[in-house]
Amino acid sequence: MNQKTSYRSSFILLTVLFFLWGFITVLVDSLIPRLRELFTLSYFQAGLVQFAFFGAYFLLSIPASYILSKIGYKKGIILGLLTMAIGCLLFYPAASYRVFGIFMLAYFILAGGMTILQVAANPFVAVLGSEDGASSRLNLSQAFNSLGTAIAPAVGALFILSDKIKTTDEIAALTGTAKDTYLASEASAVQMPFLSLALFIGFIALVFLFAKLPKMISETETGTYAEAFKNKNLMLGVLGIFFYVGAEVAIGSYLVNYFLDMNLVDIIKESNFMKSIAESLLNSGLATHDDKAIVGVFVTFYWSGAMIGRFVGSYLTRIMKPGKVLGIFATTAILLILISISNTGLVSMWSILAVGLFNSIMFPTIFTLSIDGIGELKPKGSGLLCTAIVGGAIIPPAFGRLTDFVELLFPDENGFKWALSLIILCYTYILWFGYKNSKKTVSHV
Repeated sequence: MNQKTSYRSSFILLTVLFFLWGFITVLVDSLIPRLRELFTLSYFQAGLVQFAFFGAYFLLSIPASYILSKIGYKKGIILGLLTMAIGCLLFYPAASYRVFGIFMLAYFILAGGMTILQVAANPFVAVLGSEDGASSRLNLSQAFNSLGTAIAPAVGALFILSDKIKTTDEIAALTGTAKDTYLASEASAVQMPFLSLALFIGFIALVFLFAKLPKMISETETGTYAEAFKNKNLMLGVLGIFFYVGAEVAIGSYLVNYFLDMNLVDIIKESNFMKSIAESLLNSGLATHDDKAIVGVFVTFYWSGAMIGRFVGSYLTRIMKPGKVLGIFATTAILLILISISNTGLVSMWSILAVGLFNSIMFPTIFTLSIDGIGELKPKGSGLLCTAIVGGAIIPPAFGRLTDFVELLFPDENGFKWALSLIILCYTYILWFGYKNSKKTVSHV
């Protein structure tokens, strides 16, 4: 096998990883409304799912880079995959015993494996070929990551959200065989998707074990984290990543509940166009599915918008200053949220879904603007920016807490519409960061 063919094979394998962690990250969102009903959780408690998931990035990003420096990137990828598989397997006892704590542990371990993968896979893609093609390869891999996020909501709606969940009182009222049958069915709805993922991830780990990957070019690390912390624009970028990930995940996590709170199920059923979309994605009639699944399939448009926007944004950042594009996208996201807040029905639904389109370029653009011009501090800067993904652990629970608070004080109010003001603040900061860096011309990630 010549070097070019070896690089192509390695790139395909690594791109599968990008797809995989994008798919799993969003599949986690599908479990939130189910866990909320299963354990009678408040919106704040349901948001703790994302706290466990994204908290792993905060705790493990820097340790992961240290581990990889000791065992190498190929072994690191295998370690990350096996860790993910263990996390998926833990969903089996969590669902069987209906223990929320085991679910949280499973999420954390799953995300820990994904953290190791992200630290390992990105530099690998960068060296698989010519240096001037590194940007193109990374963009293509990220596009497949977005493809994973676009597919996951439909899969979650079909396999995780489709059946009806009984309350604790309803379960207690069941007797004998009926209770055992229901509990087994309930557990299986969660177990089977994640058991299948564990088997697939294990297979991918086996493939990597025998794959001949090119050795990473070792570079002497220079600069320190103390120096990185002193770089003002880098630290502002860290905040930008924090707010971006937090806002994107908060919206994605609560879309199903937001739509249910607006009573959109009946509107979807009454609209031939909307009904046909839902039936097409669910591959069956709506009568056989729970309300969560009916609205849940539309979350696909939120994440697929990010995939489409990535291609559009990639072109725009070539003909315009990236900071200006970032500002325009953040402004549009704010306007769309305001439209959703001030309206009801399908207008409110489609406007919030459209925010996904304008999330697309935010991560890579904030990232490149942040590390531009910091020279030898780039490795440390990259580590800090990845750690800021913890925003996905902080903002969603805060969003849920604000929703709970509003609905407690004003039972007739839609708490989500008030809580979206927190998301507007996140995008306002990103708008300011883009404006601050609007004169920069940087290379693409």
